[in-house]
Amino acid sequence: MPFIRETILTTAGSDGTVHIAPLGIIEDGEGWIIAPFHPSRTLENLRETGVAVANYTDEAKIFAGCLTGRRDWPLVAVEGCAVPRLEAALAHDVLAVVRVEEDTTRPRFHCRVAASGQHRPFQGMNRAKAAVLEAAILVSRLHMLPAAKIEDEIAYLKIAVDKTAGPDEQQAFYWLLEKVIEHLAILEDAADGA
Repeated sequence: MPFIRETILTTAGSDGTVHIAPLGIIEDGEGWIIAPFHPSRTLENLRETGVAVANYTDEAKIFAGCLTGRRDWPLVAVEGCAVPRLEAALAHDVLAVVRVEEDTTRPRFHCRVAASGQHRPFQGMNRAKAAVLEAAILVSRLHMLPAAKIEDEIAYLKIAVDKTAGPDEQQAFYWLLEKVIEHLAILEDAADGA
């Protein structure tokens, strides 16, 4: 299995409009592979500009927010790059596309690291932050999972949030929980109508 680093990716279209999305990037020797799904704004932006910024952050609210319609996070210009980084990034890599492997589901953009920056110190691990990240990944896959699996996963992740979360992690988990409840209600309504 490849090493995947969970990031918040910033990209920009040819018109300069910035898009912020959570995405796991795949280690590729000294570089990284970005594999966005068809269709997506990230995919379109990479095709238009060939550059992205991988933001390494421990801000759980950003991961949860991006999956619940909250994409307005403060940005900072990156010297020599048309794509900004997250203000909340601990560090970032500017990724320049060097080649593309086409695929009807997930094209693979092979990227070299064109520049990097360090911005804030890492303050250590927290189980609630990790639980929010896992819940965010779960929310991104709700359409692929049965209700029982979703319920089991959320119940397990909630343990870490209940035991170790600060206010930001609690808020982030609540945003994701709202999405899960909404999805499960739709599944239940569909089952009742069948």
